[in-house]
Amino acid sequence: MIDKINQLVGLIEEFAPRTAAEVEEFRIKILGKKGELNAIMEEFKKVAPEMKRELGQRINQLKNLAQERIAELKNNLAQSASAVSSVEDMSRPGSCGTLGSRHPISIVRNEICDIFSRLGYTVAEGPEIEDDWHVFSALNFPPEHPARDMQDTFFIEKNPDILLRTHTSSIQVRTMERQRPPIRVVCPGRVFRNEAISYRAHCIFHQVEGLYIDENVSFADLKQSILYFAKEMFGEKATIRLRPSYFPFTEPSAEVDVSCNLCGGKGCNVCKGTGWLEIMGCGMVDPNVLEANGIDSNKYSGFAFGMGVERIAMLKFGVKDLRLYFENDVRFLRQFDSAL
Repeated sequence: MIDKINQLVGLIEEFAPRTAAEVEEFRIKILGKKGELNAIMEEFKKVAPEMKRELGQRINQLKNLAQERIAELKNNLAQSASAVSSVEDMSRPGSCGTLGSRHPISIVRNEICDIFSRLGYTVAEGPEIEDDWHVFSALNFPPEHPARDMQDTFFIEKNPDILLRTHTSSIQVRTMERQRPPIRVVCPGRVFRNEAISYRAHCIFHQVEGLYIDENVSFADLKQSILYFAKEMFGEKATIRLRPSYFPFTEPSAEVDVSCNLCGGKGCNVCKGTGWLEIMGCGMVDPNVLEANGIDSNKYSGFAFGMGVERIAMLKFGVKDLRLYFENDVRFLRQFDSAL
């Protein structure tokens, strides 16, 4: 029996498997119910009493050696497999991650800027947190104007007034402060107004405003620029109409409507049954605004316009509820992949 135990010890120490399956097969052969160790235990029952102590110790050593060796072999094979799997096979085809979707507001904003860039406009940007001068005072807002009221504007601090900009016209002011005419810029950005949220309005929205100042700029130049934009954005069949309006920073002023392509001019809930949808306000820059920003109103004239990006996107993509733009529903956003 001692010779058999020594023979198994040598077999265990020399065993060198290549796979986990071979280790499991060896474990069953040595430690299984019908394995070599159980066979030795059966023989041990017939051993003379004076030999049992020595043979019992040798059998326990054999069992411990077998268990430790099998555990060591399993661990070594597992580490080798992990090391192999961590090495990238550079010959394998690459795997592409799932691409995200461009937001419809970003798509339309970029398209608006691109259209006006063909007319020579450059993009100007400015801060969202502004002061009274750049949002109101420099734009000819009288002290009693309702836009200065807390019911219309989100104020952050008082004396001096610090607020979230209510329009991107503040970027126009900053442009006039640092640049002399000719000026031709578009000003995209996010703006904030204290408004009730509905399918047609939100307290956060996006604007693109434009400013053109040079010598001999006329209202005819303004109208032609807006008509060009409408046809580029909505198609050659798009028409516009201008309605007299009032803005503190322009005189004369007008609201611009474009034919509603959601209903084909028949009337729907978005255009309120009129067949037209208001897309922007515009007008000739008030001389007071030019003078407040250090520009000679006797020499220069200009026009300005401003449009809501959400409203343009509603018309372009047929979206009837602008609240969808803020919900970040992936199913909604994926509809615009083809617009890229």
